[in-house]
Amino acid sequence: MSRLHTSLLDHNNPFLLTPQSLYLLPRRISNFPPVSVSILSSRRNLTVHSSAIEQRPSNLGNLIPTLATSAALLFLTLGGVRSSACFAATSGCLPPAVAVLNDETLVDHQPVQDTADDGEDENEELKAAFESYKSKTYALTVPLRIVALRNSVPPLWIKNFIQSQGKRVKFRLEFRATLEDIFSELSTTIGKGKTTSKSALGADLVSLGDTWINFAISKKLIEPIQGVDDQEWFHTLSDKWKVYLRRNNEGKSDTKGKIWGVPYRWGSMVIAYRKTKFQQRNLAPIQDWGDLWRSDLGGKIGMVDSPREVIGVVLKYMGASYNTSDIDSQVIGGRNAVKNQLDVFRKQVRLFDSANYLKAFSVGDIWVAVGWSSDIIPVAKRMSDVAVIVPKSGASLWADLWAIPSVSNVDNEELGGRIRGPSPLIHEWIDFCLQPQRSLPFQKEVTAGALPLALDNNTTNNNTRVLDYEILGKNKAKLDTNLIAGVPPPDILNKCEFLEPLSDSALVDYEWLIGSMEKGNFGIMCKLRDCVSWALEKVKVKL
Repeated sequence: MSRLHTSLLDHNNPFLLTPQSLYLLPRRISNFPPVSVSILSSRRNLTVHSSAIEQRPSNLGNLIPTLATSAALLFLTLGGVRSSACFAATSGCLPPAVAVLNDETLVDHQPVQDTADDGEDENEELKAAFESYKSKTYALTVPLRIVALRNSVPPLWIKNFIQSQGKRVKFRLEFRATLEDIFSELSTTIGKGKTTSKSALGADLVSLGDTWINFAISKKLIEPIQGVDDQEWFHTLSDKWKVYLRRNNEGKSDTKGKIWGVPYRWGSMVIAYRKTKFQQRNLAPIQDWGDLWRSDLGGKIGMVDSPREVIGVVLKYMGASYNTSDIDSQVIGGRNAVKNQLDVFRKQVRLFDSANYLKAFSVGDIWVAVGWSSDIIPVAKRMSDVAVIVPKSGASLWADLWAIPSVSNVDNEELGGRIRGPSPLIHEWIDFCLQPQRSLPFQKEVTAGALPLALDNNTTNNNTRVLDYEILGKNKAKLDTNLIAGVPPPDILNKCEFLEPLSDSALVDYEWLIGSMEKGNFGIMCKLRDCVSWALEKVKVKL
């Protein structure tokens, strides 16, 4: 509420509206000047302009017009501009201007005479006050909550993104230990039909592995990313990425399908071995998958418990593809030949256990570890006697993707920012993650993996990519590896493959092969069978 000028509160003021002073008012004010209000902005910055008023002798003989005029002045006195208008109508001096800087602060200026020079000073003061108001910043509270795989997001990214967005983003990043934890959390929450702001399902984006995407789509755990064609980051991805990411509503590859996930890092399967153990026994270093079949490494190997990777190693050793859709027709000797080689391989491997194989490797219980580069490289860098290689014949490639959890069929009253859909900043975050300058943590091997751009460079300009390897190779970390900046050399990378969804017939073959492994002393963990059984639900194959 605007302040009344102090003279209007002075009982000695002849213009104070009292019953006695009503008779002192003129009978009419024929030359009452118009009061103009200038709106300086969308806020409440008001300036009242008036000119001096010529006072006319009053006529006390007519009380009714006098009372009417008094009522009008009283109305102005009680209104939003009451102080200024009333005083301007009865005095030759303007009241002190009131400049509203914001909703809480009022600044009073000293009264000035109504002259041309004083008007210019007043305008300058109001202009300065308005400019000061405009210079103020107001922080928006746009939420962006992300649930990511632990150690998959470089800390430098978090700092730089917050700096780039300023105070308008309310950024929240949470981590889960494994991709399986995130997938299970999504599945469990969907099953209950309710979720909260603390659940992964309530996040704007979550990390998912590329091999989990088809299951997440088929179970309606994630939703397609809308408006990708209008996003700059989408046009920076190569066609190789776009073709791989397009899926139909069942999760199968479809060139006309939608985009359900966006990669932010990728890598490959690698083999790590303890150099001191090999040197002490004069063992040849490992170079390709076939070395895992050597008798001198029997019982000294640990590996992840992924069915695709275990059987994929056997297929690759036999010269076939990870993505073989029909083993009988596409592999020499068919399923029986693959089974025989799988039996030999399981006797070589001491344990198939994604959670514990690196622990056994660290303490020396096993000499060779076969797993994803994202897991092995951080462990190998803490050990001084480890070499890490991508096999010469190629390996499987993995990718971590950003995906949007689906909450359309879930009670989402407590989802906070997700009540009206994903955060409007998801495209800002995705675009940020795909920028070339984000590659530094990968090149310095602070974080395992590489940007999607690294794969694109290799496919679009091989000569440039080789030059990058030579430059980076001079300053790479001391880790003994043929990986440079987290990426296999171009000649090996051309032989690597992303794991595509298996056909129904291939799922049946995998079930049969995994079932045969349980008969030996080095049988694969029951988890393998559970994974395959879960995948076979779609084709209704009974174990």
